[in-house]
Amino acid sequence: MTDFTDLLDGYQRFRTSEYRRHRERWEELTEGQNPRVMVIACSDSRVDPAQIFDTVPGEIFVVRNIANLVPPFELGGGRHGVSAALEFAVTQLEVPEIVVLGHGMCGGVHAAISRSFEGRAPGAGGFIAHWVDMLDEARDRIVDELGDGPEAIRALELETVRVSLANLRTFPCIPEREAAGTLRLHGAYFAINDGVLHLMGEDGEFAPA
Repeated sequence: MTDFTDLLDGYQRFRTSEYRRHRERWEELTEGQNPRVMVIACSDSRVDPAQIFDTVPGEIFVVRNIANLVPPFELGGGRHGVSAALEFAVTQLEVPEIVVLGHGMCGGVHAAISRSFEGRAPGAGGFIAHWVDMLDEARDRIVDELGDGPEAIRALELETVRVSLANLRTFPCIPEREAAGTLRLHGAYFAINDGVLHLMGEDGEFAPA
C-alpha cells in the first residue's frame, strides 16, 4: 500500500534519476511549455497517459476526470474545470491534436450502468451521479441492446470516447480549427487487462494500434 511517505521516497528517486537524466529538458521548460497533444483521460490510478505513451516532461497537456468525459459547451455560473483546461490548451497553447483516452474496467462507466449513485446528495455520491449522467442516452441505448453485463460495460467504455468527442465539437473553438486544418481529434481506448491500445477510426470503430 502506497502512502505519502512512499511518495516522498519516490520523489527522492526522481531527483536522483529522472530529473537528472532530463535536466536539459527541465531547463528548457522553465522558459514555458509547448505541448503538442492534449490528452483527456480518466482519473483512474491505473491509466496514466504519460506512462502509456512513454512521454517526457512537457510533451502532453493532460486533464483527467471520472470516465474521461468532456461536458458539452454551456454557459452558466458553474465551475467549468474541463472547459477551462480545454480552452487553455486550444486557444492559448494552440495544441494541434487532442486525444480522448478511454479505458477498460472504468469505475465511472460501472456507476453509469448500475446507477448506483442516483438520488444521492452532493458529497455522498451526487456529484458522481450528475457527472456520469452525460452517458445516460448512450447507456440506455446500450442496455436496451446488450443488457448490463460485461459486453455492455465494454460498449459503454468505448462510447465515453465518442460522447466526449461529440461534446468537444460543441465548443466553437474546436470545429473552426478542425475546418482550418490546425487541430485534429483522436479517440483511443486502453485495455488494462492486456495493455493493448485501441484507436478509433473515422467510422467510429476501434482497432488495436
